[in-house]
Amino acid sequence: MSRAAAYARRAAIAIALCGFALAACGKPRELTAVERGEVVYRTNCIACHNRDPSVPGPLGPAIAGAPRALLEARVLHAGYPPGYLPQRHSHTMRALPWLDGHLGDLTAYLDAIPAHHPG
Repeated sequence: MSRAAAYARRAAIAIALCGFALAACGKPRELTAVERGEVVYRTNCIACHNRDPSVPGPLGPAIAGAPRALLEARVLHAGYPPGYLPQRHSHTMRALPWLDGHLGDLTAYLDAIPAHHPG
């Protein structure tokens, strides 16, 4: 193989590798509401509630499928919606106001988890 052909071959390989590298550097994948909600749950809720939201945790009850009104009252205001009968009366949970704006994602995640029904 001539010197010019060897150079052309190496240049073609380098160009192909650069093309592959640029293709891999595309726009990152957008997370779904459920995926964002899972991040919110795992970051803020898992310490008191179970890793599996359908199972009670050491301090908090199972919350899979919890309605948005309950999440908003508990998470943002450390209260309960009117007429709601609490599962636990510990009053351990404090308000997490930094989650305002993320309740839709958290609700989507908890709605995606099947609730555990003891047999």
